[in-house]
Parts: sequence; structure tokens; C-alpha cells
Amino acid sequence: MSVSAWTEIGSVMVWDDSALDWTGLLVYFLLNCFHSLVFVTGFADCYDPLDPDGNITVTIDILQRTNDGYTARVTIQNYYQYRHIDKPGWTIGWTWTKEEVIVSMSGAFATQQGNCSSLNFQDAHCCKKDPEIADLPTDALPEKTTEGCCKGGLISAYAINPAKSFSSFEISVANLGANTTYFAPQNLTIMVPGPGYTCESLQDTDPTVFPDIGGRRQVQVFRTWKSICTYSTFVANKAPACCVSLSTFYNPTITSCPLCSCGCRPTDQNATSCIREGYNLPQSDFVNSLDFVKCTDHMCPVRVHWHVKNNYMDHWRIKLTVSNYNYNKNYSDWNVLVQHPGFSQKSTAYSFNGTVLPAVGFAEEFALFWGISYFNEELLQADEDQEGSVTTDILLEKDLESFTFRNGWGFPRRIYFNGEDCEMPLPDTFPMLPNSSSTLKPTNNCFWILLLLLLLTFLTFKTQK
Repeated sequence: MSVSAWTEIGSVMVWDDSALDWTGLLVYFLLNCFHSLVFVTGFADCYDPLDPDGNITVTIDILQRTNDGYTARVTIQNYYQYRHIDKPGWTIGWTWTKEEVIVSMSGAFATQQGNCSSLNFQDAHCCKKDPEIADLPTDALPEKTTEGCCKGGLISAYAINPAKSFSSFEISVANLGANTTYFAPQNLTIMVPGPGYTCESLQDTDPTVFPDIGGRRQVQVFRTWKSICTYSTFVANKAPACCVSLSTFYNPTITSCPLCSCGCRPTDQNATSCIREGYNLPQSDFVNSLDFVKCTDHMCPVRVHWHVKNNYMDHWRIKLTVSNYNYNKNYSDWNVLVQHPGFSQKSTAYSFNGTVLPAVGFAEEFALFWGISYFNEELLQADEDQEGSVTTDILLEKDLESFTFRNGWGFPRRIYFNGEDCEMPLPDTFPMLPNSSSTLKPTNNCFWILLLLLLLTFLTFKTQK
């Protein structure tokens, strides 16, 4: 069953969430969870053992009281090890409990001001009951910025760059009257940029303490509310984003991505369900905002290829290549997570950054790879001539008990791109060693040649006698 929903626009086919079969999608979700529990290959929809403590924490610190409100700092902290917030960035929203008004804001902006005339706050920044707030761009004016802001909504994964794994802004709230009780906002939502995160209610916690005077003094805020937001691929309702192909030096067969990994194109070759060779990408603002992929049998925006390149005395050499088939999207701050038993030994990546992540309930190790700053941290979009790609060689120290040629154990168990589970080929399609009969043929030929030489030698010796 495919959960893909493609809609044709002009000469291209695009993903359309409105065309999804929700009954089929529910069955798909349940089967996916069952598959995860039985085969222990991933719990992306139910529970993520690769990142059990991962979440996005939203904190609202009330810094001080005002005559009819307060000033507060809002912090969005990403604790996910390998899931980051990419372009066009985060937006956050909530519903005010009372009649609060955002008088001013620094480090972010409300996307709509709303009607302020009825509240006598004509110059207020936002008077909406349910404001939606976005991050400022990196070139924002200095007077509108604050510490920790203005990254265009981009937030790095915690394991990759902790210093860039958060974003913050400040707001001044009014219209509460004097000596009033403060109530936490309700219905907190965070979009990154699409759905996928579910946030619990903001709760009172111990007030945040900030260091001052070089850490010699501790300053406590007036009040703190916190909410934990967690990600679910089922809530996100995304089309599959990537697939995996495999190859090796000892077998000429290349195991391609599974057919229709991210959707199927029509069997009629005259129909256009993607950008085929010889076709130009339609040009319009609407088209440029969509994801158009190159025509392939897998129809995925991203393919990860694992190639066993060499077998040395004490190392294996792997070539890992990530290809972008999307004509309209660059992937900034991309990352690849690989589950493979070989990472239990020492490993070295030459063109990527890398680290090994702990995982709960798995014997194999998980290695996280990402680009090097100012070199390959952005995976460029495809063009008319070729797809964009990044690649590296990886040396894996040998452990013959966990990484062998037999039964395809030289290949990864799972691969994730930007936190999304990639479609893997079935194990029975993995490149294997040649079968025993083919390996024995040279030995049999040598045996018969040797036997013939012995016979000729015996006959020659007998004739001479």
C-alpha cells in the first residue's frame, strides 16, 4: 500500500496532502509501529530509542513585572540529537488566557498585528488572541535583535552544534491591569515549518536562574513556564523523504532503492509525474515554493548510497554518498544517521564530521555524520545536468564477528536523513558473495589440469622404459 498522494500541475506531479486516504494511512501507521516492535528497526512513530530524551523545550521566563503586565523571554531549545529545524524555520503560537496584548517584541515578530483599536493599543505589536510568531532573519536591524535570536528560524541538532541548538526572543505584555495574577498561555504549538510536534501544556516550574557578574552572582527570574514538545512522523504526515541503495567491490550487482520508495510515477512513459530529462522546470512563485524531484524509479528527493569499497588487512573502506534529486530545495545543515555494527570499532570519516550516538536496546552502534562548515554543510539542489551530492570515505576498523561479507552483514541496518527514516532494500536483495559453486570452479579446473600433467608424466616415463 502506498500513502503517496500526487497531484499533477502542468507537466509535473507534486505531493498533495489533501488527497490522502486517511483510513489507509491509519493502517499504515499501525503496521509501521508493529514492524518496529517486531523487527526492532526503528520506533519513529511510537517511540524513538535512538534519541530517548530528545524533545524541544519551550520556556517562558517572566523577567519583571510592569504596571499592567510583564516582560518575558521565550526560549526554544532543541534537545534532539539529530533532528534539526531547517528552512524556512520555526513558527510558534499560543492562545492568551486573558486579554493580553504584545506591546513590543525584540528578536522575533508576530506575523499579524490584529485589531488593536478596540483595546486602545493602536501602536501595539500584536493584539491577536492567538498570535503566531516567527524568528527574524540574520540581517535584522540591531535595535530589533536580542541575544540568541535572528537565525532565520534555523535551529541545529543538539549533538551537532549545541551553541546553535536554541533560539530566543523577548516580549512585553500588557492589558492585564494592576495587581493581577499571571496565567500561562494555552494551546502552545510549534511548526518547523510543517506539523509533527505536539506540545504539552505550559506548566509552572522552578524559576530559571541566570549567571551574572561573570558567574559570581545568580539572578532568578520572577516566574517560569515550560512545555515539552515531541515529534511524531504520523502527526507530521510527510511523504517518505529518502531511500538507500547498496553496492560493493566484490559483486557487480547494485541494489537500487526499493521501487516506489517515496511514491510511484505512472506506468505510461508519456505521462509526466516528475521532471524528466528534456523538460524544464516551470517558472512561477508558486512552483518555486514546491518540491519537484528528478524522475527516478524511487521518486525520492534524497538517496543515500553505501558502497563497500575496499577490504584491507585491518580495515574496511566505505564510500557514503548523499544525492539530492530535488530541483527546488537545498538542504542546509543536513545529517545522516547510520545503524551499523562496524561502528562499535574505531571509525574515521574524511569529508564529513562524525560522532557515535548511544542507543537504547540495540547491539549495534549509531554513527551521526554531517557536513563541514564552509565546505559541504549544504546539500545543493539538482539541476538539468546532475543531482547535487556530498560524499566521504569512511575507514572502519575490522571486527570479523560483526562485519563480514557473508549474508550482506557489511551493510547498514537502518539509515536516517535529517531525522527521517529512509526506505531500505530488503535483505534478500543485498549484494552477496558469489555462491560456493562459482568459487570452486577455479579449484576444480586446477585439479583436472594437475591430474592430466601427472598422467602425461607417467606415460612419458613408461615409454622411456
